[in-house]
Amino acid sequence: MTTDTNAPIEADTADAVTAFSDLGLSDAVLKAVREIGYETPSAIQAATIPPLLAGRDVVGLAQTGTGKTAAFALPILSRLDVSQKKPQALVLSPTRELALQVCEAFEQYASQMRGVHVLPVYGGQAYGVQLSALRRGVHVVVGTPGRIMDHLAKGTLDLSELKYLVLDEADEMLKMGFAEDVETILADTPDDKQVALFSATMPAQIRRISKQYLNDAEEITVKNKTTTSANTTQRYLMVSYPQKVDALTRILEVENFEGMIVFVRTKSETETLAEKLRARGYSAAAISGDVAQAQRERTVNQLKSGKLDILVATDVAARGLDVDRISHVVNYDIPIDTESYVHRIGRTGRAGRSGAAISFVTPRERRLLGAIEKATRQPLTEMQLPSVEDVNVTRLARFDDAITAALGQQDRISAFRDIVGHYVEHHDVPEADVAAALAVVAQGDTPLLLDPAAERPARRERPERSSDRSFDRDDRAPRSFDRDDRGERPERRPRTTKPMSPYRIEVGRRQRVEPRQIVGALANEGGLSREDFGAIQIRPDFSIVELPADLSKDVLDRLVDTRISGKLIEIRPDRRSAPRRDDRDERPARKPRHQ
Repeated sequence: MTTDTNAPIEADTADAVTAFSDLGLSDAVLKAVREIGYETPSAIQAATIPPLLAGRDVVGLAQTGTGKTAAFALPILSRLDVSQKKPQALVLSPTRELALQVCEAFEQYASQMRGVHVLPVYGGQAYGVQLSALRRGVHVVVGTPGRIMDHLAKGTLDLSELKYLVLDEADEMLKMGFAEDVETILADTPDDKQVALFSATMPAQIRRISKQYLNDAEEITVKNKTTTSANTTQRYLMVSYPQKVDALTRILEVENFEGMIVFVRTKSETETLAEKLRARGYSAAAISGDVAQAQRERTVNQLKSGKLDILVATDVAARGLDVDRISHVVNYDIPIDTESYVHRIGRTGRAGRSGAAISFVTPRERRLLGAIEKATRQPLTEMQLPSVEDVNVTRLARFDDAITAALGQQDRISAFRDIVGHYVEHHDVPEADVAAALAVVAQGDTPLLLDPAAERPARRERPERSSDRSFDRDDRAPRSFDRDDRGERPERRPRTTKPMSPYRIEVGRRQRVEPRQIVGALANEGGLSREDFGAIQIRPDFSIVELPADLSKDVLDRLVDTRISGKLIEIRPDRRSAPRRDDRDERPARKPRHQ
């Protein structure tokens, strides 16, 4: 077949489009469309459906997520002859996932039609299931080129009555090495079939195929204002490669996500990362070309049903996934081409839903970030790694939500109220303490809140980069080494010539105490002056304060009942700390770090 492809028709997504009822679709298909909830056709649908219904070959150029499946499925179903048992329509898809998605879409659009049979045909599924369905008779076959070729070679797939052939994601099929199979199928099917070719791009090979195998094709291009969904917020985080896992876990702590796809570059990394996330308490699974098809299908179904929250995937494995629960896409490895980026983030923010895309960018990948922004004509907003305080605020909010939800179960609360009351009566313990103890029991050994004081400085790979981070394996969030978070560094007070001794007080970072609070409380209660204070070291559960070595007993007695942040300080000499040198007067004085 040869073609004299018409001048391209541009369909601007910003233009007002007609109603589905104006496109010429059958009554049964229109009824299914209304029940699904579709209101108006997308640009590619409005421009493509009429020529397909008129019998024209079509080349549709549109990005993922623009509604291409309905663009070819609705007109095919409207013209289907249900009485014929041999396949009338064949849809070629690059991946098993996309084939299954297209199959589901056909079944959904045919819900108001009697006796329509759609069969997915792909590698990894047993031949027996496919052969049985083909013997019973199918109207629409959706499959990958490789398995379709296998059936044609075995003589188990009869395409002699084929009327419609669709190449979906044609550019991807060629990238994956299916060019020869696609051309063989095109050449070995009836010459009078109608062909629709859909692609995100138009490389030379696609152009050649369209000219050779399509007849008088109408070329339709969706003219988007942007190649990415306006419903998807796009952010990036500058991070070094070794920090990625822990940066991801901290983001998972604070982001309010429902379902998430994390994209990596290699098959081996999918399972490695999924295992690390599971070890940190997240419901995660891997999907790649090496995973058995039955397992792949179970994994996708688990993501849809909510039994699984995070899917770690490669580009090919995730192509075609359309799961409503996907609220976030994380580019753990930023893609090296802009088209892959658009396809990836197209997994969220679909059909009017809001979505979020976060990309990890290493210093060497800044140029890729610039290329993506230029291609999508949308700036990506830089985000900061969530702090320990951010994580703790989120954890407390979730804890509050859990309490609120439990308070709604009044029947169960009434039973436990009697139990708590009995304990209070017989043990003379305040109810608030009992509630706190029950929270400890419910929380288990894992601390509810992260402790900023537990953070330790570590050797940096690039000391000049202030944004470098290091992480604690025992926490689900990384440790930040911003200067204000360094709990081990002594806070210096103005120098004094007095001999000093260390004193321990039982308040620290856990009580969110600051040096100025310590100075203020001790000065007020003990009658001390600012010159009476030396270095102050704030630890997780206590602090070390340098005070005059000749501190009188009267002053110590007055300080015994002192409280800071509501907690008794229980001041006492700290014998484990080495005494400070008495030659401080020879060292230059420093300005106080905290006032």
